[in-house]
Amino acid sequence: MSFFSKLKDRLFKSSDKIGEGLDALVNQSADAPAEKGLVGKIFSGTDEPRRTLDDAMLESLEEMLIQADMGVDTAVRVTANIAEGRFGKKISSGELRRALAAEIARIMTPVARPLPLYPQKPQVVLVVGVNGSGKTTTIGKLASQFKAAGKNVVIAAGDTFRAAAVEQLRIWGDRAGVPVLTAPEGSDPASLAFDALERAQREGADLLMIDTAGRLQNRADLMEELAKIIRVIRKKDPTAPHNTLLVLDATTGQNAVLQVEIFRKIADVSGLVMTKLDGTAKGGVLVSLADKFGLPIHAIGVGEQIDDLSPFDPEDFAQALVGLGD
Repeated sequence: MSFFSKLKDRLFKSSDKIGEGLDALVNQSADAPAEKGLVGKIFSGTDEPRRTLDDAMLESLEEMLIQADMGVDTAVRVTANIAEGRFGKKISSGELRRALAAEIARIMTPVARPLPLYPQKPQVVLVVGVNGSGKTTTIGKLASQFKAAGKNVVIAAGDTFRAAAVEQLRIWGDRAGVPVLTAPEGSDPASLAFDALERAQREGADLLMIDTAGRLQNRADLMEELAKIIRVIRKKDPTAPHNTLLVLDATTGQNAVLQVEIFRKIADVSGLVMTKLDGTAKGGVLVSLADKFGLPIHAIGVGEQIDDLSPFDPEDFAQALVGLGD
């Protein structure tokens, strides 16, 4: 199965919600059906129900996009752009889907960028996020993928307060042949990060990926601890971290917007990874994040297997989100 097929299959909760909403917009208040038979098809091009795109329909479309977690500002902008050149004309559900997919792709194309790789060794990748966002699994998958691409990778298990996270990283490390550096439970994460950077430098590693404990963005003490990790590794390398990835759980919907705002202030987030898109009808939040922040989206996750984390493709995502494509 191609990743697009998998993406479309796994995004069904979001695509069903959006697709059914678009169908309802057109069908429930559709204008009189087009003339049947050959003549009708010649002039209309379709015998699909059609509805005039008027203010009432646009208002309903805007509300539907907000309910799909695209956020108010993004929903207003997308609706206005769809109306341009179409207002007052009859439109089918299929045409509306294609117009929405085009708008989503337009918003997301500028932010679809793979994790940049720099010549400097080691490249330090700090991975942050709240509890349960999928940080540990994302690190394991990325490390495995980079290792398979011939990169020398080291992982630092910086979530020293949760034994399960350390064990999960060890499993991924064993699977990929990547060393995982650990410290006794409850140890200072900043000290572990410093030691890991020393080892990565000594061994000539290409990438050092540092896991961090799940931070609740409203816990000032935990956020300060994250800031401490950054200060400490900069004593060893003033340019580190070279990437700070914020891992977001799609099931949190618009709460992800608040997380981005807070983590950008604390950790200078350089890019996003969105996980658990397969478990939610809130996939539209990724469109909202792209529109509001413009941060690179490096990868998206739609499952637990290593190939369920893939580079972000805006066209594929847009098509899958609205239920188009093969």
